[in-house]
Amino acid sequence: MKKGIHPTYYPDAKVSCACGNTFVTGSTLPEIKTELCSACHPFYTGKQKLVDTARRVEKFKAKIEAKKDKAHVKGKTAKRAAKAVKKAAKTKSEK
Repeated sequence: MKKGIHPTYYPDAKVSCACGNTFVTGSTLPEIKTELCSACHPFYTGKQKLVDTARRVEKFKAKIEAKKDKAHVKGKTAKRAAKAVKKAAKTKSEK
């Protein structure tokens, strides 16, 4: 290996998870913080857990609820057709 081009290797790097689990591994970083580990990841635990840091699930559910609330409102095509009928009726009455 060439000298001076490789990062420093830390054989006792401490990894800490958001769930509180910590363990030691080898890494080029002295300390690693992670959100998921083998103690809390759904694949290893068998329990379903939604990990949503960007609130995507909440935003999706809110969008679905808003869509249900507006189910009685007509779509764009229906609104345009109704507007065209009104406009045609208006021009007929003006003539």
